[in-house]
Amino acid sequence: MRAAMSGILLALGLSCAAAQAQDAIAVQVDTSQPGARIDRHIFGQFAEQLGTQIYNGIWVGRHSKIPNVRGIRKDVVAALRELHVPDVRWPGGCYADQYHWRDGVGKTRTTRVNTSWGDVLDSNAFGTDEYFDFLHQIGSQAYVSVNLGSGTVEEAADWLEYMTADKPTTLAKERAANGHPAPYKVAYLGLGNESWDCGGLMTPTEYTARMRRFARFVNNFNPAEKMQKIAVGPGTADTDWTDAVMSTWKKRHGWSFDLDGMSLHSYTVAGGWPPHMPSMDFGEQDYASVLQETLKMNGLIDKQSAVMDQYDPDKKIALVVDEWGGWYAPTPGSNPHFLQQQNSQRDAILAALNLNIFARHADRVRMANIAQMVNVLQAMLMTDGPKMIRTPTYYVFKMYVPFQDATFLPVTYDAGTYTYKDITLPRVDAIAAKAKDGRIVVSLTNLDPNRPADFAITVPGAAAMVANGQVLAAPAVDAVNTFAAPNTVSPKPVSAQVSDGKLSITLPPASVTVLTLDR
Repeated sequence: MRAAMSGILLALGLSCAAAQAQDAIAVQVDTSQPGARIDRHIFGQFAEQLGTQIYNGIWVGRHSKIPNVRGIRKDVVAALRELHVPDVRWPGGCYADQYHWRDGVGKTRTTRVNTSWGDVLDSNAFGTDEYFDFLHQIGSQAYVSVNLGSGTVEEAADWLEYMTADKPTTLAKERAANGHPAPYKVAYLGLGNESWDCGGLMTPTEYTARMRRFARFVNNFNPAEKMQKIAVGPGTADTDWTDAVMSTWKKRHGWSFDLDGMSLHSYTVAGGWPPHMPSMDFGEQDYASVLQETLKMNGLIDKQSAVMDQYDPDKKIALVVDEWGGWYAPTPGSNPHFLQQQNSQRDAILAALNLNIFARHADRVRMANIAQMVNVLQAMLMTDGPKMIRTPTYYVFKMYVPFQDATFLPVTYDAGTYTYKDITLPRVDAIAAKAKDGRIVVSLTNLDPNRPADFAITVPGAAAMVANGQVLAAPAVDAVNTFAAPNTVSPKPVSAQVSDGKLSITLPPASVTVLTLDR
C-alpha cells in the first residue's frame, strides 16, 4: 500500500486539481443556520506526571544545557504557543489522586515514588509554581485536578488558597515568599479523576457524597477568575455514573454547591484491553480497525448527553472529554509504564475525526483534553535530549486553530463508504464554521487510504474568490516523524478558486485539509 499511495501523492503533487463533476462529493455549507460556538477549550491538552512528559519533555531544570527559561524548555514552549493551547490539565490523571501539593512548593522539595506510573522517583522539582510558569510561557489557562482519592478536603482547600488568595493570608504570604506575590488564576478545577477506578474504586454513591464536600469547601479566592468545577464522569458507555452525578446536581445544587461540568474519558483502544495494536509499521487492517473504534465517540457522547439532558435540558453542565486519543502498545524498548508510542498519519486522521465529533456536539461538549501533550500517548511533541519533533497530531491541532471559538455551520454531504474486508467506514468527513474574523473555514478529511477524493463545495452567500489552506498527507498511513526525519509528515499549502459560490478541489488519500475562504 505504501508504494501505491506514494504514486498517488506524486501524481497529485499535493496540489488542488479540478474535480470531475460526476465523481465529486457535493458538500453544502449552510450559512443561514449557525449553530453553537465551538469552544476553544475542546482543543485543550493534558500533562500528567507520567514517563518523560514533565521531566525532559517540559522541564529540564534551570542549569540544563538544553535552552530553557527558568527550567522549562524553550523549543517546547515555542511549538505549543503556535497551537494557542487553551488549557492544560495537571497533575493527572491517576497521578492526581496520589499527589500532595506541598511536596512541590518551596526551596526544599519532597521526593516520592510515583506508584501510578512505574514506581519511579519524582523529585517534585516541577510543582505548582513551575506549572503556572509553564502556562504563562505558552499562554494557556489552568485546569487543576485535586486529590480527591488519597487527599483531604482541607488539603485541597489549602492548595486553592495558596494558588488563588488575593489577600495577605498565611498561604498567600507563603506563595509570595516563593516568588509569586500575585494570585494565580485557576480557570478549571477537576474534582478527582476516574474515581470509579484508579481514583479510589468508588461507587457512584460514594463518589457523589465525597465530591459534594470538595465542591463546597474547595474554593477560588481570586475574584479576577471565575473558576469552573468539573465532576468525575463515566469512562464507559454505562450511564449509571452520569445519572448519579447529574441527579445529585439537580437535587442539591444552589449557593453552597454547584457544578459546571462532568468529565468523560474514552480512549481509542482497538482490539480490546490492554492496548496492543502497534503504533507504527502497521497495515490497512489496523488502520481501518482503529478508525472504526474512534468513530464510536459519536455514539458515546450521544448516549451520555441524553442522560444529561433529562436533568439539564438547558445544557448548563458541560460534557468535558478530558481524556481521549489513541492508545497503542508501548514503543518497543521503552518502559511500558511510560506509555510512549509513535504518532502516525493514522493519528492525524483520528484526531480530526474526534475534533469534528466534538464540534458537532458543541452545545454540550465545551471542553476536551487530548492525552497527552509531550512524549506520552497521542502526543503533540516528542523530545530526546536536546531534540524535539512535532507529530502529525500536532499539525492537525495547528491547522484547526481557526475553529477555536468559531461558530459551527451545518454541512450536508454524502460521505460515501470506504470498505476494508468486513469494516465499512464513511469515506470522508467534513465540518465548517464561521471563524471569529468572519471568514468561513472548512475541514475535509479523506479516510480512504487508497483513493483521492474530489470535492465540490457550495457556500451560499459567500463572496469568496479563493480558498487557501493546508493539507496533511503522507507517503503511507503508518508514516511517522522521527528525530532523523522530522518532516516526513507535515502540512503543505493548498489553494483553490471559487466560482459561482462553488469550490472544487481534489485531496489525497488518508489526508486532513483545512481551508479558509477569502475574498
